[in-house]
Amino acid sequence: MGEIEIIFKIAGIGLLTAIITQILKQTGKDEIGTMATLAGLIIVLVMVLSLLTNLFNNIKSMFNFF
Repeated sequence: MGEIEIIFKIAGIGLLTAIITQILKQTGKDEIGTMATLAGLIIVLVMVLSLLTNLFNNIKSMFNFF
């Protein structure tokens, strides 16, 4: 169940970021829209980095020969 939740969270962040960026671009605030996009990207990268850390820890514990 957790795997599907993380996919929905990432999709939700992407959708919310896209909507905010489009609204800001239509009001003439392109720079702030770009910053909102970067903020969304950083949030998703932190989430994925956390998942990758857990994956590598699991792989390390599976192949721990010592």
